[in-house]
Amino acid sequence: MERYGQYRSARRTGAAPHGPPGGPNGVERGGARSLQNRLGITDGVYAGQVELRIPAGLPFDSWCRLGSQIKRVSESSVWWLADWLVFGEEEYPDRYQVVIKRTSLSYQTLRNYAWVARKFPVARRRDALSLQHHAETAALPADEQDRWLERAERERWSARRLRRELRGHHAVDGGAAARVQVTLNLDSERRGRWTQAAEAAHVPLMEWIVRTVDDAAAP
Repeated sequence: MERYGQYRSARRTGAAPHGPPGGPNGVERGGARSLQNRLGITDGVYAGQVELRIPAGLPFDSWCRLGSQIKRVSESSVWWLADWLVFGEEEYPDRYQVVIKRTSLSYQTLRNYAWVARKFPVARRRDALSLQHHAETAALPADEQDRWLERAERERWSARRLRRELRGHHAVDGGAAARVQVTLNLDSERRGRWTQAAEAAHVPLMEWIVRTVDDAAAP
């Protein structure tokens, strides 16, 4: 993919890629930056791996801004995971799954994220909307994706509201279209595994099945 090209070419030529500032992993030379500084967290707040320590007397405006910062980091991290997996699939096709197992991350969830990332090049991602918003429209043609995401952003729809609007639109628009009914006979074990994967991806089981099949059938 284009955004990874600079890293590939740099590795082949020995040139330094245009990566994060400082040394490896984005750590500045002379010492590691604090997590909260790297993530843009409000000064005076300690952001640890399992805690957020807020100083007494933090002004209300700062507290509100902190919430927005946390939300931004949370939503961005899903895209980071998606692009991380896409990179691993392309660069290390024979090893990336082993690494995922070591991290205890849900492979199917990451696959869903990566599927969305491939559907939306960086230039078409909307930072005012979550990855889940993009996931709701990922199966549509690109022009329809943009149209629905623009409306969701303009009207400030939640991902759930966008899903509901899409279902209503398709129910009306596709009412007269020819439909093919597919029946799946699943044993309880397989249904359980599929249901868990769908829940991890925060989508209904049927939608997860359709996405997985579409992903497998993609060229």
